[in-house]
Amino acid sequence: MLRRFVRQDRNDAWAVRLLPRIAFGFAAAYTLFALASSSGSSFVAVCGLLTLGLAVWSLRRRRQLLLALTSTLLTAGMTSYFAAAGEAARWGTSAIVSGEAVFGYWALAGMALLGAWIPKNHPGGRGVTVVGADLIIAVASGVGMVWPEAGVPIGFVGVSVVLTLRGGGAQAVRNGTRKASGSWSGRKGRTGKDS
Repeated sequence: MLRRFVRQDRNDAWAVRLLPRIAFGFAAAYTLFALASSSGSSFVAVCGLLTLGLAVWSLRRRRQLLLALTSTLLTAGMTSYFAAAGEAARWGTSAIVSGEAVFGYWALAGMALLGAWIPKNHPGGRGVTVVGADLIIAVASGVGMVWPEAGVPIGFVGVSVVLTLRGGGAQAVRNGTRKASGSWSGRKGRTGKDS
């Protein structure tokens, strides 16, 4: 095996591919080590990035879950930024309002993530459902920059509508309405025949 690696025969695909992987692997390891050893916050950032990379690599086969988690993380960051920017623009409002709004947006993002995986038979892609709900949350947090009291309620209504439409809830309501109206018309027909 070492002889194959040292020779680097053009016909040996394994040996030709292995050398660049080893070289880039050492370069990446040295770079991460140099960054991590520069300060405590850099060490924490490198450890966080390595953990995130490991999580992404372990979820590479579950694309819908990876899409949903990525969308949720981006939404959490975006809503936090919008709340901080809105607070900076409105000097008169206390920071408690923005903090409560951020917590509300994060709770809505968690609601969207969990709500997409609750139905056993989801009619569409669960990750796509979470992305749609997270877009609604981002728009609601943009509204919350201007009107802080309305951001979270708008987000709640929007996420509920997306989860209902994408999760099969609208189809269940339609089927229940048909059954109820069918049994109601059946009762009317029977009572008319009895008289």
